[in-house]
Amino acid sequence: MKNQHCPDYSKIYSDIIESKYPEKKQQCVFFLNKEKLTAMDVLKLNTLIFGNEADPEATGVNQFRSYDQETIRLILEYQIKNNLNNLQTAKHFRISRNSLAKWKKMKNQQKID
Repeated sequence: MKNQHCPDYSKIYSDIIESKYPEKKQQCVFFLNKEKLTAMDVLKLNTLIFGNEADPEATGVNQFRSYDQETIRLILEYQIKNNLNNLQTAKHFRISRNSLAKWKKMKNQQKID
């Protein structure tokens, strides 16, 4: 069994909100009260706190993102539900079209639930 060490995003974002953005605490309380934050939760929380100033496309940080299988599944379900193509989905979630295509291929091979 693989033991992964994940950062405590709730604690990190709580500290940021307390010190720099106390006026945004009410907006973020739903996420901060969760036991475990998914990658999608972290992205939404980041947008709530920092807005568009933390745009990964502008800063070049996008290449270091990683997604867990639950988040990948949610992204693929969103694409199907909204009848989007790979380009539209990639733009919406700010991910690579190649990553999206790879995930779809993996799903078709039953590697993602």
